[in-house]
Amino acid sequence: MNFRRLGNSGLQVSSLGLGTNAFGKRADEATSIRIVHHALDSGLNFMDTANIYAGTESERIIGLALKGKRQQAVLATKAGLPAGRGPNQSGSSRYHLQQELEDSLRRLRTDYVDLYQIHTFDPSTPLEETLRTLDDMISSGKVRYIGASNYAAWELMKALSISERQRFAGYISTQCSYSLADRTPEKELVPLCLDQGVGIIPYFPLAGGILTGKYASNRAPAGSRADTDPSFTRFLTEERIQLGEEVGRIAGEVGSSPTALSLAWLMNRPAVSTVIVGATRVEQLQDSLQSVSLVYDAETEDRLNEASCRFVHSEPFAVYRLPEK
Repeated sequence: MNFRRLGNSGLQVSSLGLGTNAFGKRADEATSIRIVHHALDSGLNFMDTANIYAGTESERIIGLALKGKRQQAVLATKAGLPAGRGPNQSGSSRYHLQQELEDSLRRLRTDYVDLYQIHTFDPSTPLEETLRTLDDMISSGKVRYIGASNYAAWELMKALSISERQRFAGYISTQCSYSLADRTPEKELVPLCLDQGVGIIPYFPLAGGILTGKYASNRAPAGSRADTDPSFTRFLTEERIQLGEEVGRIAGEVGSSPTALSLAWLMNRPAVSTVIVGATRVEQLQDSLQSVSLVYDAETEDRLNEASCRFVHSEPFAVYRLPEK
């Protein structure tokens, strides 16, 4: 396994990370625990979850899976998207974040998280309040590092400036949709992160499975995201399907799977620290792990860049935001 610093911090994370959105939903408890153990045994240490994944089941299952293995994992979770319908059950106010951190720690069966991330920018809470709260969490020992998610470049830069001015701990990472099928972060976010030393953690690195070729001819295989979540079909555009087919052809020529090639391309992008990939079976994770050792030549890089260049200026594949109150 290869390890990299997360942004300009001293924290070392595996170049491939485990996304756990499917735990407790498309992967049952026993399967999810096997996936976590296989990831750790393979040298993968970065594991990403959130307070709302599978209605809190993801965190609960990870807590079970890491019993006796907590020190092997760099554990990341998030808060900020709606955890309920009542007042103070979403956003990044001090009230909400402190409650959600305590609940996450209980479910994860740990007294600290390595990376605590704000799931999305909150337009209704002053950034100073959020950043002061996160700084206090670090001082308490319950959080080691902090990160952002779904922040626009200007929002991230504003947060970094406030942290510097107020001498708060600053964000060391940011999560965003980033893949061959969504290169929109390259317009503003990547240059910002390179300049400020913030590590990028891409989510949807395979565009929800489109880059694996499984949706060729608009098919939705049994158990796939489009099969279990019909709303996902909105992502299955002709351009993306064609890109998935082209990536499959290029992968075949270099003797790789399209999954491994797509992930390896992303790992080699500037500012990317770790790429989180989901799995509903151990075999799925094993395929993704091949990306860590995959080497390809400049011609293959050029072909991938050419095939995906139109997605630099397209709409983002996904972004999660809160409405203004």
